[in-house]
Amino acid sequence: MFRKHPTPGQNVEPACEYCEYGRRAADPRMILCEKKGVVSPYYRCKKFVYDPIQRIPRRQPKLSGFTAEDFSLD
Repeated sequence: MFRKHPTPGQNVEPACEYCEYGRRAADPRMILCEKKGVVSPYYRCKKFVYDPIQRIPRRQPKLSGFTAEDFSLD
């Protein structure tokens, strides 16, 4: 029997911030939705369609405290 693999984003909590219909407004606390107008980034409606391109990845923490001696084999 054929098993369908889960698609990426299937377990994403619906939010206009990641929706195909939402675009960031000049005010970073608001989203311009094609369906509902100006809404909060965490607003959700039944028209939600996940768009992975909308997601902004978190910055990686800077590694500190390493020196060249930490990586030498001597």
